[in-house]
Amino acid sequence: MKVIIDLIEDLREEIGNQEDFILTAMLLKENPDDIEKLIYAGESPLNLFDLKESSKQLIFKIDGSQSRVTVGELVKPLLILSMDAMMHELRMDVNMKYSDVEVVGFGKSIEEKKYILFIKI
Repeated sequence: MKVIIDLIEDLREEIGNQEDFILTAMLLKENPDDIEKLIYAGESPLNLFDLKESSKQLIFKIDGSQSRVTVGELVKPLLILSMDAMMHELRMDVNMKYSDVEVVGFGKSIEEKKYILFIKI
């Protein structure tokens, strides 16, 4: 389980909080031939994010719109959160079928200016 503080630390260490990076979801699925391995199954830019105090979650959403979440847009409100809020879980709303997916890891593509949130279905 990844939480907000994990995300903030990784953004700082991996890309130096470069504000123009676009947040992207990358879907990984279990390999039917080897359950120890995951295989790439697609990616999509993230369109929205919402901090839900009631469920203690930061939820990223993919809605197919043209809006894109940038690191600069995301980091500013997160840095002023309380320590309790920094422990909110990272979740993703992909579609109707997968509306509460856990973020399992982070990555980056310097060439494409993408910061990646890995999810597994």
